[in-house]
Amino acid sequence: MTLRLYDTAARATREFVPVTPGKVSIYLCGATVQAPPHIGHIRSGVSFDIARRWLEHRGYAVTFVRNVTDIDDKIIRKAAEQGVETWRVAQANEYAFQQAYRVLGCEDPSVEPRATGHIPEMIAMMQALIDNGHAYAAGGDVYFRVRSFPEYGALAHFSVDDLEEQPVDDVAPTTHKEDPHDFTLWKASKPGEPFWDTPWGPGRPGWHLECSAMAHRYLGTNFDIHGGGVDLIFPHHENEQAQSHAFGDKFTNYWMHNGWVTLKNEKMSKSLGNSVLVTELAKQYRPVVLRYYLGTPHYRSMIEYTEDSLREADAAYSRIEGFVTRALETVGPTESAADVPAAFAESMDDDFGVPGAVAVLYNTVREGNTALAGGDKEGVASHLASVLKMLDILGLNPLAEPWSGAAGAAGSGTDLRPVVDTLVKVALEQRQAARERKDYAASDAIRDQLARAGVNVEDTPSGPRWTVNQ
Repeated sequence: MTLRLYDTAARATREFVPVTPGKVSIYLCGATVQAPPHIGHIRSGVSFDIARRWLEHRGYAVTFVRNVTDIDDKIIRKAAEQGVETWRVAQANEYAFQQAYRVLGCEDPSVEPRATGHIPEMIAMMQALIDNGHAYAAGGDVYFRVRSFPEYGALAHFSVDDLEEQPVDDVAPTTHKEDPHDFTLWKASKPGEPFWDTPWGPGRPGWHLECSAMAHRYLGTNFDIHGGGVDLIFPHHENEQAQSHAFGDKFTNYWMHNGWVTLKNEKMSKSLGNSVLVTELAKQYRPVVLRYYLGTPHYRSMIEYTEDSLREADAAYSRIEGFVTRALETVGPTESAADVPAAFAESMDDDFGVPGAVAVLYNTVREGNTALAGGDKEGVASHLASVLKMLDILGLNPLAEPWSGAAGAAGSGTDLRPVVDTLVKVALEQRQAARERKDYAASDAIRDQLARAGVNVEDTPSGPRWTVNQ
């Protein structure tokens, strides 16, 4: 099968043809680090991590760039409120984002550039845009001249005449602009704000310029995939595309946009006060369950956050773990298969269709359970190897890092598993002692007490196994 991607610009699914055979280049708009991450922020990281894993499985060498916006109005306001330097706010939250990505099993990007580390590239890009008539300096600011670029609106599919002027929080004071639709490339500094010197005066970069400069620096004039949340299509990605094309870059060939995580049908947002921090959820659910919850819907779909949906994700993933645990007890250590089932590959090749791929995974788990029930060890081993390979692609293999430690083991429901494990073992030892002295009433009573506490005990040929009831 040929890989096909839904391209936002084309509003259609297109066959994927890389710029360079055998290689894939991806630029993902990363965090603006004014606050710790909520699960809506991290969804794009999980979605594109799965896409990257699939591309690598298909044999591509992937260069994955995920930027950090470490200077903007919100960061400056946060720093002023806290009475600290802007870099302290940015660094603390950048670290929090990196930790959240890793906690949810996302592989590190090939490079994670900060906006403030690429001011020379931005100055060079602005100078070229001014020289070719697509930008102008006024009052210490630098603006992109939108009407100089006839293709403006091609990504979001609109005409400039249909627009209101650029959002206020995205522009410097409008008194210097030739046209209300023009957007800011560079903002003149205000007293007390951080600044960098330029030929047009001291200031700081606009949001859109940062990404174009960093994409050009690390991926060149033409790269394969540009990703981000659907809320970035306009104005951010529209403006990125316009300034990059006007600069002379072909820029990206495919635009991929992931859906939001919503709460009561509203986008999860710090400004709306409806965000759920990754650190808080990780205290209630294992991170692997959070990854399952964020990664198994289609990346373009919206996810409505509810407690019930997380509990369902926990139960669903535990069923997969349960099969893996029982299969390992039956056939011993097993390597992942060399390839995935054809139906799994077909779904993933269709715009990274994770829901269809997960359906194949569950079918394989069911067939594996049937083999277990029938004592078919060869069938168990085959299905286990296939399941592990699919879980590798999804980043959900309970036997692989970072899930292979105590916190990721099958049946665990909290970070207290080592403590619970010790207590349950004591109870099971007492139960075994009762059985050996043929005090079956006491043995059954211990098992019933554990069941009432939510611990299910199953006797197996290799000894009792316990899991937390979901």
